[in-house]
Amino acid sequence: MKKTDYAVLLSLGALWGGSFLFMRMGASAFGALPLAGLRAIGAALCFLPLLASRQRRAEWRAHWWPIAVVGLTNSALPFALFTFATRSLPAGTASIIDGMTPMFAALVGWLWLGQRLDAWRSAGLVVGFAGVVWLAEGSLALGPGAGAALLAGVAATALYGYVVHYTHLRLAKVTPLVVTVGSHMVAALLLLPPTVLFWPVQAPPPQAWLAAAGLAVLCTALAYVLFFWVLARVGAVRIMVIPYLIPAFGVLWGALLLGEPVSARMLGGCAVVLLGTALTTGLVRARRKAPALATGET
Repeated sequence: MKKTDYAVLLSLGALWGGSFLFMRMGASAFGALPLAGLRAIGAALCFLPLLASRQRRAEWRAHWWPIAVVGLTNSALPFALFTFATRSLPAGTASIIDGMTPMFAALVGWLWLGQRLDAWRSAGLVVGFAGVVWLAEGSLALGPGAGAALLAGVAATALYGYVVHYTHLRLAKVTPLVVTVGSHMVAALLLLPPTVLFWPVQAPPPQAWLAAAGLAVLCTALAYVLFFWVLARVGAVRIMVIPYLIPAFGVLWGALLLGEPVSARMLGGCAVVLLGTALTTGLVRARRKAPALATGET
């Protein structure tokens, strides 16, 4: 990979890790549903010019129903659930939960599609969920709403794991950019009514508006454009580094910009979750086999 590719991968980790910072900054002022709605609506407006192509519009019309399902399960619901979670959980903790997406993808594949889980992947699931339980015990001390917030974050991550397989089954032949643009437009339409209905009585401060803009423009629209650009350059295997970067940046931004304490429990839970993710995705075994590969064809 070139230096530009490494820079983009780091930028994606920073942007998606920063989404938890922005949700934490804006959730209390806007409320969960209005902030999620602003994120989806703002991103959809940014994406709109990308559907100018007649071919992309034809793809959207031909596959509108599965794209709508993705809009519900990959954008509308997770946006609302994670925004609700960040009203009670620190940004760093919420980002660590998001790091479980590859584990949920493996679990959903096993339960839904009968995909085989070998001993390493099974151990990864156990280790990863143990890390979440460890985090949960510490999060409950944050207040009575922390338990529900933690469950909301886990539910959002489980939806991400489901969408991985649903998209592969129903939309594998559709241009990924069309799926992304179309699904965010569906999410915007779904979240528009609750955004209006639950709009805060007191006007949100400028800081909250900046957080909403950051979520929509930087963490969603720009991040997805960068994602597809670098995916085409480095491939699906190397792009898997991003789930490991998101929790790291989430904890970093929360500590630097919000003054969130970084406890030993948080760092330990993050390490355990990332270890579980590495086992589940096969990263640990890939590294163990690296010396043999290096002395072979290369």
